[in-house]
Amino acid sequence: MRPRGDPRGADDGVFHEALAKHNLNLMMSLFAPGAVFNVDQKALTGKPQIRHWFATENKAFQPQNHWLADTPTYKIRATVNGDKGTLYFECHYIDPKTQKLVAYVGVDHDVQKINGKWLIVDSVASKPKLSP
Repeated sequence: MRPRGDPRGADDGVFHEALAKHNLNLMMSLFAPGAVFNVDQKALTGKPQIRHWFATENKAFQPQNHWLADTPTYKIRATVNGDKGTLYFECHYIDPKTQKLVAYVGVDHDVQKINGKWLIVDSVASKPKLSP
């Protein structure tokens, strides 16, 4: 059970559910209206730009890809300081047909509790070094 106020409740499970179901609305429910997402050497600002990136450029959301997303729990890091926090996790995407790792990403989120819900306000995606 997670401690009350733990920002991981905001998105690690829902994030992966949204990816697995290719559910853009669910994914966007995790972001604050003016969120910034730094990915692929771009700074996307606001939900419309972030949504467009997930819909058109994120390979895990492409309709032909039905990958499994694995997040090693020992690599999750979260902090809480009042109504603000941080969350880091890695996604390792596995193609169930080939059983091979096809993509991986590390995501660093700054989160904030807004109207009682933890939302991503700033996020940076990068390629982590794969190691145990």
